[in-house]
Amino acid sequence: MRIQKSIENKLRNQLEPEFLQVENESSQHNVPPGSESHFKVTIVSAKFEGISSVKRHQQVYRVLREELQGGVHALSLRCHTPTQWSLLGEQIHLTPNCQGGSGN
Repeated sequence: MRIQKSIENKLRNQLEPEFLQVENESSQHNVPPGSESHFKVTIVSAKFEGISSVKRHQQVYRVLREELQGGVHALSLRCHTPTQWSLLGEQIHLTPNCQGGSGN
């Protein structure tokens, strides 16, 4: 849970989200039990106002540079403004099933 907490803390401190959910989805992938390698992040921040989706993702990548250079293998991002989040009905996106390797 060390990496997940680091992700949560950094995003809260740097992007001041109105809503933040960080889910460790590693158990849905072909990794050892207890891994922290695959995450889904839903973040709603006024700091995303007026910038493209690509720029929003780049902001998150900068904040999480250490984690992405370390053990995080996959990061699914949904970065919304408060208005967009409201229009979406404040619904978290569903993650598709892993299509990765079997580990054989």
